[in-house]
Amino acid sequence: MMDNSRMNGAIAARPGAAARRLRVILRAPFTRRAWDEFRYAMFSLPLAIAGFALTIATLGVGFANAAAVIGLPVLVAGAIGVRWFGSARRRLARRMLGVSIPEPTPLRHRPGVIGWLLSELTDKVAWRARAYLVTGLPVAVAGFFAAVGLWAGGLEYLADAVIWMVKLRTVSGSADHGLARVFVQHYGGFSFDTWPGALLLAAGGVALVLLSPWAVRGVLALDRRLMLRLLGPVSLSARVRDLEQSRAHAVDDSAARLRGIERDLHDGAQAQLVAVTMKLGLAKEKLSAEGGEPADVSRALELVDTAQQTAMDALTELRDLARGIHPPVLDAGLDHALASLAARSAVPVDLIVDVRQRPSPTIEAIAYFCTAELLANVAKHSGARHATVEAVQVPGLLRVRISDDGTGGARADGGSGLRGLADRVRTVDGQLGISSPPGGPTVVTVELPSHA
Repeated sequence: MMDNSRMNGAIAARPGAAARRLRVILRAPFTRRAWDEFRYAMFSLPLAIAGFALTIATLGVGFANAAAVIGLPVLVAGAIGVRWFGSARRRLARRMLGVSIPEPTPLRHRPGVIGWLLSELTDKVAWRARAYLVTGLPVAVAGFFAAVGLWAGGLEYLADAVIWMVKLRTVSGSADHGLARVFVQHYGGFSFDTWPGALLLAAGGVALVLLSPWAVRGVLALDRRLMLRLLGPVSLSARVRDLEQSRAHAVDDSAARLRGIERDLHDGAQAQLVAVTMKLGLAKEKLSAEGGEPADVSRALELVDTAQQTAMDALTELRDLARGIHPPVLDAGLDHALASLAARSAVPVDLIVDVRQRPSPTIEAIAYFCTAELLANVAKHSGARHATVEAVQVPGLLRVRISDDGTGGARADGGSGLRGLADRVRTVDGQLGISSPPGGPTVVTVELPSHA
């Protein structure tokens, strides 16, 4: 753990808030996250159109022919289809955005043909999926427009401005009016046949390009909220079961940590303090000069020096153990704590922190330890040359995203460290999402409630 002077120096070396935000805005269209969100907006629109068409068609035909033989099979087929579309949207969000939507409870069919049909017709998961597919189409259209329309419009403005500037250098003055008429046709009553007009057109194009990723992100935030409400678990029992599992993980994690602390104290600091006591006792014997023998001062000093070094080692272990329970750097706030982690990282780290209200101590500690372990994983396993840590607070939610340009392939299967982090995050009703395709990049998103 670095001392306060080093930590303050690391924080002071960081750019000012305004400069940092400007850099984030300028880099936003060219980040991996922006392109992943762009791809998601592109792929989600065809799925949204197909899901909307299936929902409307099966509901319309099914209810219109409810009294006929064909009505019920159409409604059942529609229920099966919308569940598939809901699963496809969850997979797409997990793969491209790193957003993990919990799977709903599997449908349990009642016995018999009639029971099977009633189970399909009354399935809450299917009805909620229909609601998402209907309400999600306008959101998908808005996301597609924000991703493609703003980019295309911005690039068109830039291209037209550049073409005007190039032609201005190659054509005579009389030809400029013809070019101006082209601009009048393209942009209504506004003409850009002067240098200020061309520069204004180019600035508008740049503004649209810079605005596009933020507009897409805003639309996808709405889409994510809809998915969480309509494509996730629906039953209260499933929610209770998830909370019970989280509580069990929390109890097991606490018990394991207490056993680890007891073992560290017994095998480490306690053993060293016993050694200090024995060495000081031997030094006392050497200085007592019993039986008329001269005092062995040199040997006593050697024993005291050894005891002092052992005591210092024990003190270091105790400090490390205390930091493992609650790092003192968190007392100054999460931004200082993350700055210390970034400064100590073996891989260069860009740090972006926008946490205006302090979360509860439990949430800060979980965010800190998750970031520490994820940065350690980046240094050990990813082969990355650069990493980024983003900590952003939205109403009621703290989102920490750690990304790197490594080889990818990170998974939370089995007993991996990522699985342990996911279990720890779940203890406070949080979520951990992983996007790590082979070849990279790896993006791990930790979402925690601001207070727990």
